Amino acid sequence: MRQKIALVGIGKIAVDQHVPALRASAEWELAATFSREGAVAGVEAFSGFDALLAARPDVKVVSLAIPPQPRFEYAAKAIRAGRHLMLEKPPGQTLSEIHELQAMAKAEGVSLYATWHSRLAFAVPAAKAWLQGKRVKSIQINWKEDVRRWHPGQDWVFEPGGMGVFDPGINALSILTAILPQPVHLTAATLEYPANRQTPIAAELAFTGGVSASFDWRQEGPQTWDIVMVTEEGTATLRNGGARFFIGEMLAAEGPDQEYAALYAHMAELVRLGQSDVDLSPMLHVADAYSLGRRVVTEAFHF
Repeated sequence: MRQKIALVGIGKIAVDQHVPALRASAEWELAATFSREGAVAGVEAFSGFDALLAARPDVKVVSLAIPPQPRFEYAAKAIRAGRHLMLEKPPGQTLSEIHELQAMAKAEGVSLYATWHSRLAFAVPAAKAWLQGKRVKSIQINWKEDVRRWHPGQDWVFEPGGMGVFDPGINALSILTAILPQPVHLTAATLEYPANRQTPIAAELAFTGGVSASFDWRQEGPQTWDIVMVTEEGTATLRNGGARFFIGEMLAAEGPDQEYAALYAHMAELVRLGQSDVDLSPMLHVADAYSLGRRVVTEAFHF
């Protein structure tokens, strides 16, 4: 029997990823939604989150696909109502929020899943396996995309808590923290802030272990989501956000977009086992970047 789930926030990411993944799943039934701006055809839509929780006690799982700034309030309500909870990345706007949600979920006996969809890209396991036992000389992350394409008109990404370029950059950091044989920490950062915005539009990061990262939200045309790994035994590259893996110039692994289907499959397993999965290591690097970052003001940005 499929489990009933409620989806909160029917924006671009929900329409592009969450809804198709749930529609195709043999484990889930999308039974209810709440959103200020959208709905899903054929699914009961509520005008308020409290109303959803009160009217549908049979829906035991909630997936939050809303921006990080208001997420804690919704998450806390869901947990207090005894619902298992799945959080779109980043799981919240601060680390403290997520620590509090972890404690609440444990006290209520519900599962909490802080998702990192890029970790579940097809070729990420191949990159992790290739790195094992190798002596890393350097890793260079190039994560450059067009914010107008992926967040059209969404000013919240440039407000406090929206993370700016770290909204996509944290995807790269989630892969990095999954594949590295040994952890690293940030040593320096330069953050570019548009003159009219509160969060950065570009960032340059330096880590221990020869790891560096370049994030930019102003790249038009082809988008770049690459991680180049140089070891004493050779070079390999994750491309297309983790969908393709090259050893040297040879394609070693390639597969379809499976990230959100895999997220929901893992959530189903967590609920069955009564477990939670909350790894905050990608978010720690973002917090460190804001702590260490040298601020540079650049030209104003407008959608």
